[in-house]
Amino acid sequence: MVSPLQARAEPAQRRRFLTGLGLGLLGSILFSGKAIIVKLAYRHGVDAVVLIALRMCVALPFFVAVAWWQSRIVASTDQPSRWLPGDVWRVIGLGLTGYYAASYLDFLGLQYISAALERVILYLNPTMVLLLSVALGGKRPSPRELIALAVAYAGVLVVFGHDLMTVPLARADGGLDAVMIGAALVISSAFSYAIYLVAGGQLVARVGSLRLTAWASIVASIACIGQALLMSPHALWTQATQVYWLSLLNGTACTVLPVFLVMMAIERLGSSVASQVGMVGPVSTIVMAALILDEPVGVAQLAGTGVVLVAVWMLSRLR
Repeated sequence: MVSPLQARAEPAQRRRFLTGLGLGLLGSILFSGKAIIVKLAYRHGVDAVVLIALRMCVALPFFVAVAWWQSRIVASTDQPSRWLPGDVWRVIGLGLTGYYAASYLDFLGLQYISAALERVILYLNPTMVLLLSVALGGKRPSPRELIALAVAYAGVLVVFGHDLMTVPLARADGGLDAVMIGAALVISSAFSYAIYLVAGGQLVARVGSLRLTAWASIVASIACIGQALLMSPHALWTQATQVYWLSLLNGTACTVLPVFLVMMAIERLGSSVASQVGMVGPVSTIVMAALILDEPVGVAQLAGTGVVLVAVWMLSRLR
């Protein structure tokens, strides 16, 4: 017999689960929209350095606010800050690697390849974390993990072939060269973020993920804006009006907002379920790229994306 307390708890748990599911889906879709916005901005002649700097100009005040808010929480609980000597340099290194380098390489890669291929490559991030754990931590992958890795990269090759055959080139330097350059840049971006995840594990456990994310993002924002000021001092305020509106949308709806949405989803669903909800990301990118950018969608692209999703799901379950 179900007690009155259990009867009241079940609808509350159901609402919590459905709320977390909605937050996770929305956050993943908004994250995926970043590539679409970048592609639209490139049509107005802006380069990657200026575009990423404009994005960070919008996002930086939010990161500063989060860092201040987190410091207030720590102060109000009378707990030690848990910052240790040398943490400043660790945060700077993580910010430059995991956010600045990853974002810059990603923006560069989008000049050459489709938004769908970019999202599928970035979705390989868990496989790169595993490879780094094997190389640096001495972890021995299981046969099933090796199979999942092989299947994931085979799926990317299928989507790569679709790009090679169908996507209009951003530059007139040959189809294979352009797609290979773009794919290599985005793979480097995903690898940079994997380094951040592996290297920042202990610091995250000590200071908290939100706090570290805020400070690392502040470092990355300063680096991106500084790079633009050094390379193109006047370019930040001489772009087309559309570029500024797109950067405003990119910095808020596709950068800051999804971070909080995904974290709230993890709080309600747990990291395992939330990561599975995130599988909607590559699919939503394909749909948005087709509807907004008129990127062609083919059977090979859909099949390759599906293979990658299944392989990453297998790997996350095994780990």
